[in-house]
Amino acid sequence: VKGGRRFSFSVIVVVGDNKGLVGIGLGKAREVPEAIRKAGESARKNIIRLPLLNGSFPHEVIGKFGAASVLLMPANEGTGIIAGGACRSVLEMAGVKNALTKCFGTSNPHNLVRATLDGLKRMRQPEDVLRERLSEGQVA
Repeated sequence: VKGGRRFSFSVIVVVGDNKGLVGIGLGKAREVPEAIRKAGESARKNIIRLPLLNGSFPHEVIGKFGAASVLLMPANEGTGIIAGGACRSVLEMAGVKNALTKCFGTSNPHNLVRATLDGLKRMRQPEDVLRERLSEGQVA
């Protein structure tokens, strides 16, 4: 473009209440504050509730977005959140206390955050998981 480049900023924001509610939003604009404002509005519109069990997950799950895959695994009390930077932010805002994660594919933080949220969306209630295990004959 004549006169120089036209820069655009892309921001991803994670919001949560540390009690099982979490949402992410993407904002793009020419100025950083405007991008942050847009991302915050988008994040508040996309909040989901997590089925937490003793500060962790009820079962293992894989979340995917683009080339990013994130394996989310429950962990025992006292383990803490063992996760990379992008995944850790989402889990901390959601109120998860103990979790193990492994990221596969791309290391793009935007895609990792969205893959983590996809995994959290795929979580089922602990009662549903228990009912399914009992019907299959597995020991709970």
